[in-house]
Amino acid sequence: MSSFEEAETEETVTCLHLTFYHPGQGEKMMFRCLDFCQRQQLRADDTAKFGRDSNLCHYSLVDTRVSRIQFSLQFYRKLHSSEYAFEIKNLSKKTKLTVNQTELGYLNKIDLPWKCIICFGDYQILAEIQEGEAVDYFETHLHLAEAPILQERCLPSLQPIPENGISPSFPLGQGKSPTEIDENEL
Repeated sequence: MSSFEEAETEETVTCLHLTFYHPGQGEKMMFRCLDFCQRQQLRADDTAKFGRDSNLCHYSLVDTRVSRIQFSLQFYRKLHSSEYAFEIKNLSKKTKLTVNQTELGYLNKIDLPWKCIICFGDYQILAEIQEGEAVDYFETHLHLAEAPILQERCLPSLQPIPENGISPSFPLGQGKSPTEIDENEL
């Protein structure tokens, strides 16, 4: 037998990719304590904390408007499943946290969707989970965005867009109801 055949089976590692943006990042340098160069490995039982207190947080933001501990991410395995996930908890008493437009008050927590945008204050963080099989640890990989992740903070238009991609010039709901048209009639 070759050493290749006897080698341990490689397991993939769950990786949380986090892309950070703040409109004042150029002049204020609030991300200077974050390591954007390489992946960081954390034990599965560690809670990844984000905030301005570098003694308490794995990921420190240099900004007096950020809470000492802003939020945390906890890696866990779902009950009766082999699936892994992250739970996000708002730890700021002063600032609400939004996850894909779901607002979290102090100590509120939810499962982190596989791809989402986390916002607090002027901070925008795109979170993307890359699945893996390792049970003892997970990784984080930080990125810096040069442009806003969210162009606007308002809800997207709830008006349907027709298949031809051309929005009607009249707003729906002003006495006109949508009518169905056969595509051959266009």
